[in-house]
Amino acid sequence: MPPTRGRPIAIKLLILLLVPLTSLVGLWAFAAGLTAGDGIQMLETDKLTTNLAQPASELTTHLQNERLSSIQFTSAKRNPETLFLQRTLTDKAAKGLRETAARQDDLTPAMNAQLSVLFSQLDRLPQIREDVDAPNPSQLDLINGYNQIIDASFRMYDALVLVPDLALYRNVRALAMLAEAKEMLSRERAMIAVVLSRGRVVSAEREAFAEWAATRRLLYSQALSQLDGDLRAPYQELISSSLYQQFLETEDLMRGQTIVDGLPPQAATWPITANNVWKAVEGHQRTATAAYAQRVAPTATGILMKIAVAGGVGLVAVLASILLSLRFRRRLVRELAGLRDAATHLAQVRLPALVEQLRGGGKPSAEAAIEPLEIKAETSEVADIAQAFNDVQATAVNAALSQAALRHGVNQVFVNLARRNQSLLHRQLMQLDGMERGTEDPVMLEDLFKLDHLTTRMRRHAESLIILSDQQPGRGWRNPVPIVDVLRAAVAEVEEYQRVEVLQPPPISLVGTAVTDVAHLMAELVENATLFSPPRTRVDLRTSTTPHGVTVEVEDRGLGLPRDELDQLNARLAEKPEFDLAQSDRLGLFVVGRLAARHGIKVTLAPSPYGGLTARVMLPESLLADQPVLAGR
Repeated sequence: MPPTRGRPIAIKLLILLLVPLTSLVGLWAFAAGLTAGDGIQMLETDKLTTNLAQPASELTTHLQNERLSSIQFTSAKRNPETLFLQRTLTDKAAKGLRETAARQDDLTPAMNAQLSVLFSQLDRLPQIREDVDAPNPSQLDLINGYNQIIDASFRMYDALVLVPDLALYRNVRALAMLAEAKEMLSRERAMIAVVLSRGRVVSAEREAFAEWAATRRLLYSQALSQLDGDLRAPYQELISSSLYQQFLETEDLMRGQTIVDGLPPQAATWPITANNVWKAVEGHQRTATAAYAQRVAPTATGILMKIAVAGGVGLVAVLASILLSLRFRRRLVRELAGLRDAATHLAQVRLPALVEQLRGGGKPSAEAAIEPLEIKAETSEVADIAQAFNDVQATAVNAALSQAALRHGVNQVFVNLARRNQSLLHRQLMQLDGMERGTEDPVMLEDLFKLDHLTTRMRRHAESLIILSDQQPGRGWRNPVPIVDVLRAAVAEVEEYQRVEVLQPPPISLVGTAVTDVAHLMAELVENATLFSPPRTRVDLRTSTTPHGVTVEVEDRGLGLPRDELDQLNARLAEKPEFDLAQSDRLGLFVVGRLAARHGIKVTLAPSPYGGLTARVMLPESLLADQPVLAGR
């Protein structure tokens, strides 16, 4: 059972390289994505600030103005045209914010939630306006109604602020606190208008004003501590001005008032002071917001540029690692494939060709046979394996040459011994012929015939050794010989020739060069038939012509052979067999195979109708003579 083939080394190397390369690519992608996220997030913040924060800030300003106009209208029932115009501006700003928000498809759930709260508060604006238009409304309730809408606007803005840069985040949070401080100032302006219209301060209004003033001052102190120098300078200048100090005095008077019948004389200047501070704060707010907007885009672009440079360098490093890894894999796979191909060529082509050459009697030189494997290897381990294969090849070739030399020596011994025996037997046969011609005693003549027959068989065995050594026997014929004489000569070399019956063959002759080998071949097959069949049974030789030559059948009445063994014997006879000393009991089959291969004769074994075997010898047309002639040497 052949061993199970595993995965190719190319796949294993690819898997081995993919693990670190995948990790490297993953780390690069994670670092690039993590850093790029900050820049993209800043650009998204800038986009949201432009699309939502600015419209919301504009709406907040209009709500603050409408709140002040509403308080002034309810306090003195004056300037209704101003209030109507301000309401129109507020509605226009609210509509623009709704339309802009509807076009945004990349808002987070928190942003959508705050927008929903803001829009639900804006839906209360008509009711607040009805309260403004009603007689004797609660002015504090009106202020708080507008306050809730504006607070929702600030909470929405908080959800939009997602600045990863710490310095920018501090500035944007400070600007958001200054915007809320501005809202507190707007509420104070509205309350000042209420107090001036009434001419006194009630407890609830004083408490609300005190809360707003304290919140505004706290927001200012926190915001200014976080702002950068260039953004903080205008506010510092405002805080140091006499105008702001007057407003602080106004806040202190408002927070310290009790319920009295009248206001101090300087109360008439409170609205003017508050309005001047409002204008200054509003101008500073616009300037700071514009300066912040100019910082966000360059900062985000700078981050993305750094990411592009660092990511590009990282990407180049990753690609270089991938290319180097793939090149290393391709080179190693190419070297191993070359080693595999060279080893396969050695095992399947070169060594079999050398063995076949040695079997055919060739004698290649050791230097030509031990040609080293040529492998272009830059890896030391692959070069070492190639050298090991060369060593193995050299050992195998030397062993094959030594074995061939040994076989050649054995063959020469066989040939020499067989030639000597053949010469002696030939002389013995000549003496026996002379003795047979000079003897008239029947008993003596019969013994001489028996001795002559034994000598003929011994000569055939000697010739078998010569044939197994790939040599030609000494006997030969120049002229064609009738096939009947060839068959009879073959039968004469068998011990139990009396059991063999040669049926009359057609009048065909064999060429002289094939007579000795064909007779020898037929003698081996006839002897096997007599040896492996019962003593009293007959062995028949039948000859028939075919379109391609002559077929001679040797049929016995023995026990036969199993099909598997019969197939093995036919396979061995189909090719020129290599003599195996371990199977010397089948020496005759080796001789038959050698002789058949020498003359292109096809020999097959098949079951006989009588239970034994039938050996079919198909003589090709090239061995037949045109006309039968008398035998002659």
